[in-house]
Amino acid sequence: MSDEFLSQEEIDALLGGGTKEEEKVEEEKAEVAPFDFSEVEHIKKGGLPGFELIFERWIKAFREEARKLLPQINMITKENIYISRFQNFMLKIPLPSSYTIFSMRPLKESALLVIDSRLVFTVISVLFGGPAKPFKVEGREFTKLEMRVIEDFINAALRTFEQVWDSFYPVMVEIRSIELNPSLARIVSPNEKVIIVECKMDIEGYEAPFYFCFPQSMFLPIKEIVYSQVAFAEDPVWKKNIEEKVRKINVKLSFELTKMRMKVKDILDWEEGTELNLFVSSDEEFPLYVEDKLKFYARFGKYNDKYAAMITKPVFEEEQ
Repeated sequence: MSDEFLSQEEIDALLGGGTKEEEKVEEEKAEVAPFDFSEVEHIKKGGLPGFELIFERWIKAFREEARKLLPQINMITKENIYISRFQNFMLKIPLPSSYTIFSMRPLKESALLVIDSRLVFTVISVLFGGPAKPFKVEGREFTKLEMRVIEDFINAALRTFEQVWDSFYPVMVEIRSIELNPSLARIVSPNEKVIIVECKMDIEGYEAPFYFCFPQSMFLPIKEIVYSQVAFAEDPVWKKNIEEKVRKINVKLSFELTKMRMKVKDILDWEEGTELNLFVSSDEEFPLYVEDKLKFYARFGKYNDKYAAMITKPVFEEEQ
């Protein structure tokens, strides 16, 4: 008869005696953190065929310039072009490194040229007869000699970069600043996407990296050039026709030498042969207007016994 009755353990199990096991399961579930897909870094490679061609041309031009500075350079290569987040790119750069902020006018945003410390120390070692390996440096900034090497490298790189762009979309490359502190080299917000161009320089067998970093939105005005190879297929007939049409356009040019205030009675006293001193010299730059818009600065001079203006620099819209 007693076999028909439930034991106390069986009764507890039916009435909720297994709550301890359920509590353990709930605790294990609570320890599992939710997965945020927005934090996953998506590195996009490819999709920039125009940009690839631009840097292939630049590599060839810069290789010759760099060998003038250091004959031991064997090769300069473009390793990869990809899109990443700005903060993730900056975290991979070792310290000390050089961050050059430069502009490409008329494009509005600024870009970065990052010189890795391994490249600087390798160049210094080779210049002084040492091996093509970076010497170990911890906790110090670049010396004056190292900064001089960096500046020569930067000037050669950006000068040839401007020349390559000139063949299909002329830009004016200007150095804004050279920073050693990465926090001062922030060209965009940390989570904004940037285009990274990873390059390497082979110095007697040792490969040292350097990088270009461009805001992705920087090239939106010329996206047909950066994202397509079609823009590089130049039609000589079409180019000739466009040049002929442009040359036939009549525009009004005005060259402003000076501004003076004079009384009407003095003007009425003018006679033929009256001389006016404008107080200008041939070394000064004066505004040159196309129609009513300030477009250039120029110097005053003569060409074939006629007065002329030699353009020295363009004026962009944001400067007006």
